[in-house]
Amino acid sequence: MQDVVIVGAGPVGLFLACELGLAGCSVLVLEREPESRSPWRADPLGMRGLSATSVEAFYRRGMLHPLLTASGVHDDPGVQPDADEPSPPRSVGHFAGMVLDPAKVDVAALPLRLPSPTPEGVMTSLEAVEAVLSERAVKLGVEIRRGVAVSAITQGDESVVVHAGEHEYAARWVVGCDGGRSAVRGLAGFEFVGTEPQFTGYVVLATIADPEKLSPGFNLTPTGMYVQMPAEGHIGMMDFDGGAFDRSQQPTREHLQAVLRRVSGTDVTLSEVHLASSFTDRAMQTTTYRLGRVLLAGDAAHIHSPLGGQGLNTGIGDAMNLGWKLAATVHGHAPDGLLDTYTRERHPIGTWVLDWTRAQTMAMRPDPHGQAVQGLIRDLIGTRDGTTYVFEKLSGSAIRYELGGERSLVGRNAPDLRLEDGTRLGDLMQDGRGVALDFSADRRLHGSATGWENRLRYAGGTAKNDLGLGAVLVRPDGVVAWAGDRAPDREAFEQAARQWFGSPEI
Repeated sequence: MQDVVIVGAGPVGLFLACELGLAGCSVLVLEREPESRSPWRADPLGMRGLSATSVEAFYRRGMLHPLLTASGVHDDPGVQPDADEPSPPRSVGHFAGMVLDPAKVDVAALPLRLPSPTPEGVMTSLEAVEAVLSERAVKLGVEIRRGVAVSAITQGDESVVVHAGEHEYAARWVVGCDGGRSAVRGLAGFEFVGTEPQFTGYVVLATIADPEKLSPGFNLTPTGMYVQMPAEGHIGMMDFDGGAFDRSQQPTREHLQAVLRRVSGTDVTLSEVHLASSFTDRAMQTTTYRLGRVLLAGDAAHIHSPLGGQGLNTGIGDAMNLGWKLAATVHGHAPDGLLDTYTRERHPIGTWVLDWTRAQTMAMRPDPHGQAVQGLIRDLIGTRDGTTYVFEKLSGSAIRYELGGERSLVGRNAPDLRLEDGTRLGDLMQDGRGVALDFSADRRLHGSATGWENRLRYAGGTAKNDLGLGAVLVRPDGVVAWAGDRAPDREAFEQAARQWFGSPEI
């Protein structure tokens, strides 16, 4: 019997598999598709943007260089990890197709930001991400089986059985990472609620007879929106038809041309369509991310439009949050209620993402109400405060879990704190343990960290920038669980360590 069966070998399922494998769990990944390669996952159709927080997750597990290599990204001169101050972002993104100016980001206003070896974001492809994660998972002992479609799930008190064809796979836990049309979600009986669509979107790779009739980049029009990507013939469209186009139908060249002409206001001609797919802005979320011994992560737990590129990044955040908690539960040293904090912390993030994409949909509506909202948004993001606000949201730096404590750092993704000897927090997190950083003059937490060595790594020394702190306790997912002053309270540290890492081993 496996410790964990993960259904779905996309980026979220594979990242979670790596986290569990790193923690010494036995993991089996089941994937419905027989082959990993697909034009929908490769460049250009599979192009995705990883946020700063997602890139940092790869960095903290020693996968940043393989990711950049697989993504065709070379050394970024804007990344200066040894600088005294963090560099300003060189790209911010967009809100509802309205591109923001990175020069308007107020770097000084960003919360607790330090220089880091990670770029603010990376343009990559699903194929590249999955290749890096698959190789890592296999090295960690994870088994990946493809061409396996799940047909039933049977839960017991101590285990779960996944039925697929003539085979049954028993595990202590099952995690559905099988996308927006998740089989696991339906078979396990999760409640899925939300709002119905307002538009049908299309992704098209075509030969365009007269591409000069279309403008590059994002184009909001009185009848919808279209995006002309850098790759030749790669077009995105959003048609406010109430989501009327049936996804089960394959869009024809004639239909796609009619939509493109309508939303662009041109008589552009599609000579040939090579690949095309449709989507909507239907926004749905499960009411919980756990039912018994079945959990959900990524699009299996929440679906929404791709506006703002939040789906992949939210899913990686789910996997990073869940992995160490589920591993601790498997190994029997999780404190009471640890696994329940997965839903408590990540469900509000999913809710925010759904609202973020809904807001963009409203600003794009081709009617007087939408035009009025769009004008207001343009005014706001034309200001320094407005651009900074959107950048915080898109980069993930605004995320803060409610963990208690008075310090603003607690509950946030930890900045890449660096000791005087050059050791960085990211270097200390590659084995998947939590980290206790002790900057105090007498290293007073050293003895207090005894007993948690298998779950918590202690490092002491003077910091390049200690942010006015004497010590920091960082969870395996990079979130600050506790922070102490110049003379940190040992008792408070030990209480926080017990809360997140269980009782110490004697």
